[in-house]
Formats: sequence, C-alpha cells, structure tokens
Amino acid sequence: MRRVLRRRRRVLGVGLAVAAAALAATPQTPGAGAGGAPGDARAGSAEAGDATAGAEGAEAGRRSRAQPVSAPVRIADAGTVRLLRRGDRVDVLASASESGPARVVARSVRVAHVPKSSHTVPGDGAEGALIVVSVPRQTATALASAATASRLAVALC
Repeated sequence: MRRVLRRRRRVLGVGLAVAAAALAATPQTPGAGAGGAPGDARAGSAEAGDATAGAEGAEAGRRSRAQPVSAPVRIADAGTVRLLRRGDRVDVLASASESGPARVVARSVRVAHVPKSSHTVPGDGAEGALIVVSVPRQTATALASAATASRLAVALC
C-alpha cells in the first residue's frame, strides 16, 4: 500500500513540475481572454461582443513580440568575447566570407551573459565563443538565421 502511495506522489510531483515548467515558459500577456490561451485575443472577446478587445489583443501581441528574449550567439573571435561584460551594448555583424562586406544584424543590443572561458572554447567543431544577448524576438530570429550562413562578430557601442 505504501509503495502505491509513494508512486502516486512521485507521479503527482512530476506532473506539477512539468506544469510549472510549462507555465514558466509561456509568455504572460495582459488582455488574454478568459476562455483562451494567453495571448489569444479572440477567446472571450467574441462572446462578449467587445470590439475594442480585438485591438487590445493585437497590441498585447505586438508588446509580447517586442519583449526581449535571451539569444545565444556564437562570435567567431573568442578574444573579442573576453573583452565583453554583462550589460555592454554591442552591434552584431555578420559576414558570409572573410573578404566580403559585413552587415549589421542587430544594433545596440545588451549583453545578458558571457560564459566563463572554459565554456567558450571550441567544442563540437564550432569555433569562436558564446555570448547571450537580450533582443526582441524578431531580432533573435534574424541572429539565428545569420549564424547558420555567416561568421558573427561584435562591435562595442
């Protein structure tokens, strides 16, 4: 009997941990409808017939896209990364080739974290060093896209 109760407690504990992780990962947006998921402006507002709720939901969606996210970025020159500190502002540049011109992918973004040098050495074939920057979601997408085809560098602002 005790074994069964212990197993149920473990299952309940795991379920609660998974639910807490899911809630923590879900962005909280004000103005979410009572009957829908966070950020779903249509839920709840359609039943109420409130015409302004749709506009408020769209504005909340824009705000959530503008909220900063943490984006890991691998910089080609590990020596440059050693100069960075948390809170620094940098421009992230991408260059497809060493002789080609660089383009600015992100302007004046805040460095959120610089891992210790033991974490920035080349591992799995990747070169350079890793930093984490705080950027809007759209910029994080642009950074990830640029990193797949280009070498990234930073310039201190």
